[in-house]
Amino acid sequence: MSIRQKHSLPMITRFKCSDTKTPKSSGQNAAGFTLIELLSVILIIGILSTVLLPGIARARMASKSVACRSNLQQWGLATHLFVTENDDWLPQDGSPNGTWLKGGWYNDLPATLGIPTYHELPWRTNSSIDPGRSLWICPANPRRSNTNNLFHYALNRRVNGEGSNSHPVRLSGIPAPALTVWMFDNGRLAGVATENAVHTNLHAGGAQFLLLDGHVAHHRNTDYWDFKNNRGRLDQPNLRWIP
Repeated sequence: MSIRQKHSLPMITRFKCSDTKTPKSSGQNAAGFTLIELLSVILIIGILSTVLLPGIARARMASKSVACRSNLQQWGLATHLFVTENDDWLPQDGSPNGTWLKGGWYNDLPATLGIPTYHELPWRTNSSIDPGRSLWICPANPRRSNTNNLFHYALNRRVNGEGSNSHPVRLSGIPAPALTVWMFDNGRLAGVATENAVHTNLHAGGAQFLLLDGHVAHHRNTDYWDFKNNRGRLDQPNLRWIP
């Protein structure tokens, strides 16, 4: 054996030793990390769902409240247009069930805005018909027709008087229009009602009110409802039912 051959053997041996090392399979590492990542993603999704879903629900309810406020503002605009065109007179109340066709806010105000009157709307007596987006419908109120009527908003019947004292009045004759309730979120059935018909849990634990000056205000139910006696309150200075 030559000198070159003697020196080359260790080199070959070292090469083989290093070459015979068996690294961990890259597939094994990938599989392990993928499982950990999957569990992490599931955990993160669970945490985000817990945090975000209530916020999304609140955002939806807020959006419905904004749409309802807009509806009431449009009815307020219609009222003031009617007053301007009718020598300062407010529209008549009409009948509670909306069947009187010779007058009433549900005829006079939509006519002022150029939209169909209440009697022309098919969904008022048919719950299978979707009313869609409408000035008559509060998006937060799921109630539909009882086959007789459907009023998501009611007019305060105390403004024009009640019973034998019922008659149209002039807007200028109302002492505090910015405090006097004109329309409100309806918790009952009639389209003309009193403080005892306000919805008690429609918007953030309360309801929205259209005041006679045209602005809309939200109030918590404890502001306008006597839960002990289950009736509306008349002692709230910021919500006057009787002018």
